[in-house]
Amino acid sequence: MKLRDFLIGVATGLAAAIIIKETSEKISPFISANQVLNNVKAEFKKESPIDGSWIYMKAEEFTNGIMTIPVYRGGISRVVNGEVEAYEFAADARSGVVVELIKLS
Repeated sequence: MKLRDFLIGVATGLAAAIIIKETSEKISPFISANQVLNNVKAEFKKESPIDGSWIYMKAEEFTNGIMTIPVYRGGISRVVNGEVEAYEFAADARSGVVVELIKLS
């Protein structure tokens, strides 16, 4: 195999990867659920350590009475002053912004 043929193959592969990435972002404009969970956890960690967390990987519709948006639902628990506090949240699947936060205990 010639070096020229190899370099053409590498360039073609890179171009195809870029095109596929751009197309997939246009088809699915949502950020990943893991990224949303990591952002929420980072905000909670500013106040106290996290005990546990979870998130549904599939987006669902959330209505606040005015508009409907796709959200990821999840939860976080932490220990504050020896007491466990649990929260559930709904975060916008496009931006990751928390649109609902409910303290459970």
